[in-house]
Amino acid sequence: MPDTLTQKRVLVTTDWAADHLTDEGVRFVEVDVDTEAYDSGHIPGSVGWNWKKDLQDQLRRTIASKEDFEKLLQKSGIDEDTTVVLYGDNNNWFAAWAYWLLKYYGFDDVRILDGGRKKWEAEGRELTTDLPKYDSTDYTVGDVKGEYRAFRDDIKERLNSDDFGLVDVRSPDEFTGKILAPPGLDELSQRAGHIPGASNIPWSKAVNEDGTFKSKEELTKIYADEGITPDKEIIAYCRIGERSAHSWFVLNELLEFPTVRNYDGSWTEWGNLIDAPIER
Repeated sequence: MPDTLTQKRVLVTTDWAADHLTDEGVRFVEVDVDTEAYDSGHIPGSVGWNWKKDLQDQLRRTIASKEDFEKLLQKSGIDEDTTVVLYGDNNNWFAAWAYWLLKYYGFDDVRILDGGRKKWEAEGRELTTDLPKYDSTDYTVGDVKGEYRAFRDDIKERLNSDDFGLVDVRSPDEFTGKILAPPGLDELSQRAGHIPGASNIPWSKAVNEDGTFKSKEELTKIYADEGITPDKEIIAYCRIGERSAHSWFVLNELLEFPTVRNYDGSWTEWGNLIDAPIER
């Protein structure tokens, strides 16, 4: 892992993780779209978070409430002195969402396992089905960092601004409107296409074959080639916000752009709005 990506200590290597599995002040958390992967075997000592049930309000289709998020951290044995290390499937899509949510709710000491579950398994490292038990904490959320989250009106007001960059991190077929969503997914919009003016920079361009993030130099060029530069206010979106959380992590944490937000409503919201502008 290049030194340029460790300045803010937002990534840890699999070697680092293996050396700190039993540290009292470190809590490993696996975040998946469901818990089948976690149940089949996980990093020893790690707790499992279900992306839908634990990190979202499914009734209102929004992020987990402050109160529910506090309870999740409390029962996971996490407090203000804990270093949280996140990892998961799908090249850390859902781990990145959890990272974004932790940062949104003001939790600072959080990192992502570079390469995620994919790299850990490829290296033949230890997995267990044993469920850890940790004492509950009394952790409470402090200041909410609203500057990390975007809403549809934030985009509507900035669509034609020269100092605004909109990043659609979905596949080219989703971006052009050829398909509504990847095969097998059922949370859909009524219309296909993309938000006018958006640059199509799929999240997958940011990672190597083993799931690790590319170097800072490579990442900078990927975005600059599409007009996404640090002098602009940047908002990332996808279909439901999880892939764009991955790109938010790249832009905000690895490249340290000053103003980056994740539009978690994403295309499922925008593509269902009445009279919303759409391009194909």
